[in-house]
Amino acid sequence: MSLFRALVGAARSARHAPRLAAGLVPDDDVLLDAPDERLAPALVAAALADPEPAAKLLATTRDAAEWEDRDRYVTRLATFAYRRDEWLSRWLSAAPHDPDALLVTTHLAVRRAWESPARAERLRELGPLVREVAEASPHDPVPWRLALDHARGAQAGPAVFESLWEQAVRRSPHHYGCHVAALKYLSVQGHGSRRAAFDFAERAADDAAPDSLVRALPVRAAHDALRVPPGQDGSEPPAVLDRAADRALALSAVFPAGDPWPAGVRNLLAHVLMERGRWAEAREEFGRIGPYATSFPWGSDRDVVPGDPLRRFLAARDRTRFELARRTPLWTPGRGRAGRAGPGGH
Repeated sequence: MSLFRALVGAARSARHAPRLAAGLVPDDDVLLDAPDERLAPALVAAALADPEPAAKLLATTRDAAEWEDRDRYVTRLATFAYRRDEWLSRWLSAAPHDPDALLVTTHLAVRRAWESPARAERLRELGPLVREVAEASPHDPVPWRLALDHARGAQAGPAVFESLWEQAVRRSPHHYGCHVAALKYLSVQGHGSRRAAFDFAERAADDAAPDSLVRALPVRAAHDALRVPPGQDGSEPPAVLDRAADRALALSAVFPAGDPWPAGVRNLLAHVLMERGRWAEAREEFGRIGPYATSFPWGSDRDVVPGDPLRRFLAARDRTRFELARRTPLWTPGRGRAGRAGPGGH
């Protein structure tokens, strides 16, 4: 970059960056993976070794067939139990056959096996338990989402994965978590290819309702494609990546700004928009995210800003404002310098 361009960029940034911060939640108000109003009391009680609120919450989601919420809550409770599991042990002791306690316990076991150096072997050992928990759920797709994740890590073949997928979609044809699990299996990082992942994501999005999170599956495929090292499995044409982002933008616009429900999709979308250099749309998406930062995708290994995901999220917001400001002229036609109106203006 020439010195002249650097000086102009710096001047534009100094002029426009403060204005572009308007509408963004202050840094100190941003929360990472904030629980919603239903999950928060269960986590507080779990910290005090009381499993009853968690048990009631998961029983409610099971009885009401709130499968998307149930999947999120099971995942968050298993994550909490990863470091503090006294409450889960108490729950199992009091109700050893409770399907929700067994589901959280199995989820936790699968996560620990995934982190083992002997991942595939450890996961294969858990196979009977995962299958037992899934088959005990006549209507619940969440155990089958867990079975799909387990199968990918255990390096199960396509026939096994397809049989699990059939069971999952039979219970909930448009369950977002199951679709993400299938997309991971079909990706380059799993057992498939870049093209197979995009084909699956685009067909699933076409079949989903206008407000379904499955509509954002192509942008998840775009994110995964952007993580593939150059030269491996080709590269996706820019038009395909941008089309995936456009579909996710349309979905995001369906929900109010600051809504925690689509926060995960919005964080992912902002990340992809930045990588595509679509700074104005990324800035708009950060405004829609509000205070709800999520660990994924800001914990990606390719992020160059050191620190935890929250720090990376805040750095990404700052960079978006800087890049957008750097590309904005110091003044626009019809207006005086420094943003003042023409003669007689104030």
